Amino acid sequence: MIRSVLVANRGEIARRVFRTCRELGISTVAVHSEADAGQPHAHEADAAVLLPGSTPADTYLRGDLVVRAALAAGADAVHPGYGFLSENAGFARAVQAAGLTWIGPPPAAIEAMASKTAAKKLLAGAGVPLPESLEPHRVREADLPVLVKAAAGGGGRGMRIVRDVAALDGELAAARAEATAAFGDGEVFVEPYIERGRHVEVQVLADTRGAVWALGTRDCSLQRRHQKVVEEAPAPGLDAQLRDTLERAAVAAARAVDYVGAGTVEFLVSAEGRPFFLEMNTRLQVEHPVTELVHGLDLVAHQIAVAEGAPLPSEAPPAAQGHAVEARLYAEDPARDWQPQTGRLWRFQVPGEVRVDAGVTDGCEIGMHYDPMLAKVVAWAPTRAGAIRKLARALETATVHGPVTNRDLLVRSLRHRDFCDLDAGRLDTGFYERNLAELTAPEAAPDRESEGARYALVAAALAEAVRDEPGQGRPSRPRVAARSGGWRNVPSAPASRRYVAGDGTEHEVRYVWTRGGVAPEPAAYPGLRAVDVRPDAVVLEVAGVRRRFPVAVYGDRVFVGRHAFTAQPRLAEPEAAAAPGSLLAPMPGTVVRLGRGVAEGAEVVAGQPLLWLEAMKMEHRVVAPTDGRVTALHVAAGHQVEVGAVLAVVTA
Repeated sequence: MIRSVLVANRGEIARRVFRTCRELGISTVAVHSEADAGQPHAHEADAAVLLPGSTPADTYLRGDLVVRAALAAGADAVHPGYGFLSENAGFARAVQAAGLTWIGPPPAAIEAMASKTAAKKLLAGAGVPLPESLEPHRVREADLPVLVKAAAGGGGRGMRIVRDVAALDGELAAARAEATAAFGDGEVFVEPYIERGRHVEVQVLADTRGAVWALGTRDCSLQRRHQKVVEEAPAPGLDAQLRDTLERAAVAAARAVDYVGAGTVEFLVSAEGRPFFLEMNTRLQVEHPVTELVHGLDLVAHQIAVAEGAPLPSEAPPAAQGHAVEARLYAEDPARDWQPQTGRLWRFQVPGEVRVDAGVTDGCEIGMHYDPMLAKVVAWAPTRAGAIRKLARALETATVHGPVTNRDLLVRSLRHRDFCDLDAGRLDTGFYERNLAELTAPEAAPDRESEGARYALVAAALAEAVRDEPGQGRPSRPRVAARSGGWRNVPSAPASRRYVAGDGTEHEVRYVWTRGGVAPEPAAYPGLRAVDVRPDAVVLEVAGVRRRFPVAVYGDRVFVGRHAFTAQPRLAEPEAAAAPGSLLAPMPGTVVRLGRGVAEGAEVVAGQPLLWLEAMKMEHRVVAPTDGRVTALHVAAGHQVEVGAVLAVVTA
């Protein structure tokens, strides 16, 4: 019987496993890096062990340190979570060699599925549908588009879509470099890229006695950079024959490697309904909550029971009921090439009857070293439409005060016609490629949403105005002159405040002081009336409808409902302007490599990659903005930079 579990992970999945352990009466042990010392998972466990350093390579990827921590803390089992060492057969063997129980599949099964190329050879005779493999040097125009993919790991790293034969060699080199950095294995392969395919997967659960459950399907087609954003169960719109084919193939794949525990078999389903095996993830998936809600079970509890030697409780899995949809909330800016964001998360709260698996709480610092996912928000309802509606509303009304997130994108995605209307046949992995501009453009928002942002700006300015007045914290009131009988025969000139919205646009809000207090300038906002103005909330009325706008301020950051603005100083501070042609770091990160031939004095062309920045497990290219010469280069491989740092100067 397992008494104490060390979770060899961090953030959301560590807290998720801890929750089940507490319910089962099992004590918990956390490991944490120096950067994570203040994070919730490090404080919620019964014991915590520091892994010296901050980068994943120095901490969570050091299997020897994790095993040593488990022994030091008296744990008798290790749960790997997902990512990091969860699919590392060597780590699983090290855990077992130390006399600890491994809550995961046998190392041999992990090894068999660790390489996608080796896994496909293994499954070729097991009746699992496989895509064709291509030799890179034999790819021709007729084969395009093709997909370059890392043989090891996942999460979209080491993956490239190639639509031009001339670009293949460069993309192969980039994929190898990214895969080596992420997984320590630079092997890549090439296969046909299926346009408008759906990403459908099957959850499997197996015990040590040969029983294997196929726990239905999940659809994970909404992806950015090959990383999942929205997932749901069961996968909608599949006919019974296709569902049966997928489930049978998943069970066959599990049996082929004598699988034990929870795992996922992933497929790509073409627009014609043909399934192709992608890979098997020998671990718990990020999106496992949708399966749990639909089937009414706890997969972590089953993982622990199987690790203790217990059989699956029945011959067949529990039947699916209703529908569940999950959205991943990331600290990233979809409108700016999905750039990860860092900074303090002052407040985080999601209302409504939804499940929230979060790695963060109020006051957490979002750093540059790890994945930018903050939380998973999951809704269940008897119908798909009901689950979508419940999830969209919960996200829309959530309090997320901190770095820019993809929250608005998630809400618009869940309400988009291509996602909601299955008859349109446009639920596929190209969803964001087709719709991202529409989903992130301010002008694409519904009129009521645009009006809401406009009124939110007014609320921010009015709340700030009374906050600056004596007696802050009370309702707005007449100024001193009015209270003491002062009189003038000309109206007071309007005051103004400026704010920058999330899309970078600057807005000016004009307001006036009246006998009744502060109010929007009538000429600028006809028909808009301030009913009540306080530093933390403003009530506005337009056309007889009153709306309340909660206001929260942290330094120069102002949050009004779900809208976020940056207050601008009345008088701009003099600053040293960057030299013309300066390339600034779009985020904090590490320079992993420079482009070929990039050095001071080198001639470059517009769009040429000059360097790659790594932040939050993803690589981001910094390219030349114009044809010219590199007249200054301030970084080299291995340098860490802050957001806004000058990386190089390209003179046209």
